[in-house]
Amino acid sequence: MSLVEARDLFCVYPGADGGVAALQGLTLDIDEREVCVVLGPSGSGKTTLMRVIAGFERAGAGTIAVAGIDLGSLSQRGLARYRAETLGYADQHYWRSLAGELTAEQLIGVPLGLKGITDRDRLARSHSLLERVGLRDRATARPSELSGGEQQRIALCAALASRPKLLIADEPTGELDEASATLVYGLLAELAREEGVTTLIVSHDPRSAAIADRVVHIRDGRVSEERRSDGTAVVIGSGGWLRLPEEALLDAGIVDRATVTSREGVVELRPLGITRPSVLMLPDIEGAAGAIVEVRNVTRSYGGDVALDSVSATFKPGQMTVVTGPSGSGKSTLLALVAGLDVPDEGEIVVNGISLSGLARDARACFRRNTIAFIGQSPGLTGFLTARENVELGLTIRGVEGIEAHERAIDALVAVGLGEHSDRPVDDLSAGQRERVAVARALAARTAVILADEPTSRVDVAQALTLGGLFSDIAHEHGTTFVCATHDPVLIEFADEDIQLRARSPVPLG
Repeated sequence: MSLVEARDLFCVYPGADGGVAALQGLTLDIDEREVCVVLGPSGSGKTTLMRVIAGFERAGAGTIAVAGIDLGSLSQRGLARYRAETLGYADQHYWRSLAGELTAEQLIGVPLGLKGITDRDRLARSHSLLERVGLRDRATARPSELSGGEQQRIALCAALASRPKLLIADEPTGELDEASATLVYGLLAELAREEGVTTLIVSHDPRSAAIADRVVHIRDGRVSEERRSDGTAVVIGSGGWLRLPEEALLDAGIVDRATVTSREGVVELRPLGITRPSVLMLPDIEGAAGAIVEVRNVTRSYGGDVALDSVSATFKPGQMTVVTGPSGSGKSTLLALVAGLDVPDEGEIVVNGISLSGLARDARACFRRNTIAFIGQSPGLTGFLTARENVELGLTIRGVEGIEAHERAIDALVAVGLGEHSDRPVDDLSAGQRERVAVARALAARTAVILADEPTSRVDVAQALTLGGLFSDIAHEHGTTFVCATHDPVLIEFADEDIQLRARSPVPLG
């Protein structure tokens, strides 16, 4: 029996050329107690589908019902009640749901408190879930005292606390290292099946397929294929429309044309003409000469927790350097210090001979504006502005305006594959597209140093390859100092140097 029934869903967002269709007649059923993973590249429509099922957004056409509830007929108050009573939601920005003043056990108990559950029962449920995810000893810890992987596990427990009928997990491991991601996936599958909750996981990470009863691929706003343990099913739409797996076409040597022959029970496709790989040509993005960045015996603590302990490293111009290590190893802390967003307790950060740690806060901001572009884990965009306007705003702050700002913004958005989306409001973009807008804003600034904290955490493998190649080209061709904190093996492959943070000390691998 189906818990989720989506029929012929359409969602169109306004655009410069009349609108961009996020969903185009999508139909999908999710059975009770099923773990269903929805995969698709950035911009494929998977985030829009998740928002429609969660009741955050209404479809322009089609119907959506969850547990027999017709979401299209509900008022805003009715949708809020639906989310409170039927839905468990684990946001990809898990830290947003974790109020800093509450302990882990209190955070898990919040959904139960909203339902009027007694303090005693809330505490018992919280402790039971914490025990299940291996964090019983962290019950009284606050979010700032937890690693990223631990925070994600707490957010997952909070989403399951009220025993929802449907759990939606949006990119649940996008910002975790491989070991932490594997742990969260395993716990997610075990908890979903133990709790008997229907689970929808929206992701671009192929590893999520390992825990699924069914994997659904979305492209161009439609379901393109489904995979179960008994094989792959290609979805055929009205009028004979279908989308074949790209790897199958690649194996067959088919690029953009094929001959079709049919006989009883069989349809065959064969490559037509000369096959050739398609090549993505990126426009040239002018950069600035890089700067030598030196990290000299830096130590940084927060409360009683040591984030970095006597770390030293050098980031060179004309190189793409990655900083790697498990969640909680200090990667983000190191980049924040290099950007001048924070100062070390001991040691110093030196950029082209200037000690950032010796500058006042205003002086550091001025230096950063002229020298450093920073891409944070949270894109930090203005939702009601378009992608182009967000990039132009960043340039205006740096003193670049008018035609030059417009041209730089368009060039940078084209470089990250968002040229056709430049005039869409950021709020209408997927998480992966918003991440690429943040990257475009940094590229357009043409600074000597570009720092990126997990820049591919919300994009699919194809986009990660595109961004990795672009980052490498910017560093090599323009001498820019490019530093990425990442656990993405795709980015690591492009790196000239890998500085690993382990046991509070970096080991340059060259």
